[in-house]
Amino acid sequence: MPRNHAIILILVFLAITARIATASPPAVGIIGNSRSCLACHVNNGEWKENSNLIIDLIDKKTMQSLRQSDGSFLITAKRGEPTTVLTAIGYRTLTPDQFPYRNGWIMIDTTTIGTSALSKFAPGWEVNLPYGCKIVGDKIESYPDGALTTAPITIRPTATAKDGEVMLQFMLTKGESVKGNAKAGLIGNYHERKLHLRVTE
Repeated sequence: MPRNHAIILILVFLAITARIATASPPAVGIIGNSRSCLACHVNNGEWKENSNLIIDLIDKKTMQSLRQSDGSFLITAKRGEPTTVLTAIGYRTLTPDQFPYRNGWIMIDTTTIGTSALSKFAPGWEVNLPYGCKIVGDKIESYPDGALTTAPITIRPTATAKDGEVMLQFMLTKGESVKGNAKAGLIGNYHERKLHLRVTE
């Protein structure tokens, strides 16, 4: 291989690895070993754990909530077939200046933290959007009074899937993190919920 071609390949590799190493939340939950967002961010906002907090997973076909009596969520899917749920994350506020500006989430099997697996979702389950970050402003009929983000997430249990559990970790935020110091500049609140996965034949 010509020397200049080798140099180009090395530079491309370094650029790619640099982008991975500096990936912004919530992608750091995939490539890092932190157990929650609080490893980097502060929990200093006004969007506390109370009746104003909106967190729901909704079956896209029936538009029914998948919330269980203990506050966790249950997704039941037939093996080999995709199932889509809508996330609803946000807060009920009285004035626009109290709205969270941006919501981030990640669905992660905490037993995979620290392993080399690229997918940190439940083993044997495919998922198209296990993490994301959206600007508040979405609308959904179930929560007409909320400052929300919503997103469709499709999962599919493969031939090796078993009943499992993942943690839905999410943050409501406002402001911007300071590069190199994620605890500065951002106002946010961290929350989490259990998500049970059940596969049927």
